[in-house]
Amino acid sequence: MSTAQATAVQRSAPSAQGPHLSVRTIFGYGAGDAGCNIAFQMTGLFLLVFYTDVVGISPAHAGSIFLFVKIWDAFADLFAGRMVDRTMTRFGKFRPFILWFSLPLLASNLLAFWIPVESYGLKLVWATVSYALLGLLYSLVNIPYGSLAGAMSQNPVDRSRLSAARMVGSGSTILLLSVILAPKIKSSDNLASTFLVTAVIFLVVGMVMFMTTFFTSKETVYREVERVTFKETMQTLRHNGPLLRLCGSSLFYLIGQNIVSALGIYIANHALAQYAGAGNWLAAVVTIITTGAVLYVGPLGPGVTRKLGKKHGFMTAAGIGIAGGLVFAIANSLLVSLVGLFLIGFGMGLLNTMTWALEADTVEYGEYKTGIRTEGATYAAFSFIRKVGQAVGAAIGAYVLGFVGYNATLEVQPQSVLDGIQTWGALLPAAFFLGAFLIMSRYPLTEAKFQEIMTSIQENRAKRHAELHPDDVA
Repeated sequence: MSTAQATAVQRSAPSAQGPHLSVRTIFGYGAGDAGCNIAFQMTGLFLLVFYTDVVGISPAHAGSIFLFVKIWDAFADLFAGRMVDRTMTRFGKFRPFILWFSLPLLASNLLAFWIPVESYGLKLVWATVSYALLGLLYSLVNIPYGSLAGAMSQNPVDRSRLSAARMVGSGSTILLLSVILAPKIKSSDNLASTFLVTAVIFLVVGMVMFMTTFFTSKETVYREVERVTFKETMQTLRHNGPLLRLCGSSLFYLIGQNIVSALGIYIANHALAQYAGAGNWLAAVVTIITTGAVLYVGPLGPGVTRKLGKKHGFMTAAGIGIAGGLVFAIANSLLVSLVGLFLIGFGMGLLNTMTWALEADTVEYGEYKTGIRTEGATYAAFSFIRKVGQAVGAAIGAYVLGFVGYNATLEVQPQSVLDGIQTWGALLPAAFFLGAFLIMSRYPLTEAKFQEIMTSIQENRAKRHAELHPDDVA
């Protein structure tokens, strides 16, 4: 094919790599993650406390519920990914799912924090079913939402901006939860009512966030194949080595991250409460500097990408998390403990930002190897592993409480329990962050390699378009 023909074909098969996305579009996309995290972070941060301290479910049973439901969620992600790859509407491929399932998702979050039955057995059933329903609906919203970024732009800096925006959206939700809900865990006279009212308010706020994303985001990346078969999906995933390494590293860091999230309130209200000067404000502070770190770390993502690249940015973040875990493990004062937790949170926030930008790149690698874009399946496979990591991490956090002898009926826990929460809440995350670091060190997609892939994709698109639509070539 001549240069003139290739140029003509590329006009027919445009790329979204050129113009930068507007601030309005970036902001609108980030709002969607705020909506997603109303359900995700509220359950991740507070559902274990709701089960153990409000409903009266034992830590061992709560851990088993988390483990079962999160594994269920992982398979729900694969189902949602196939639904996405088979779908194409006038609204696009991904945006319709946000329109259809966002309200049911937020309503299911309310059900998870409202258990009106008295029997212990029925409590376990309600908790399991309501949490599993939330997980399924979350997959049907979050898989398309996460995949949407790869369809909005192929510009690496824009992808870092989108990733940073979703981290800010996520962090904003965590900040709200930290300020509104976390301080009341210890002081509220009716904690069950507090959880329920918060879920109702967040249902309204969440819908505003989701609709902002729906109306401001556009799918602009060219695709020759709109609906992808199961065979094509498996072919793309099988040849995607970078995706497999990213999944492996994400599995480890998410186990560590979810141990921190599950134990955060217990660390604040018990392990740190032994130090002079500690108060009810600790729960909010610990939540903000650990899980909520994405709010102030997320905007650093594009700068880190420019300076270090996404791979080395990920490894640097893992190193910071490891250092924080070691500092927290040896801390014997409130100040040093908070410094260690801040470093853990900073590392986790940067890991999250780098991860989402890296995931979008693996979509391009899959297209480079097979000629077919499968954002839904790629994101679903990635999210499947993330859910497994979340399941294992949340379960380990609950099992740690049982292992060290935590008793929800006691106002003050024995010193052995306090020491155990601090030790395991520090060393276990650090060990998993180390595993993530070692796996990512073998990740093959550098920034230079990615640019080579993008050039090849443009050439392959032109060639494929010419084969499928020969009449378009002058």
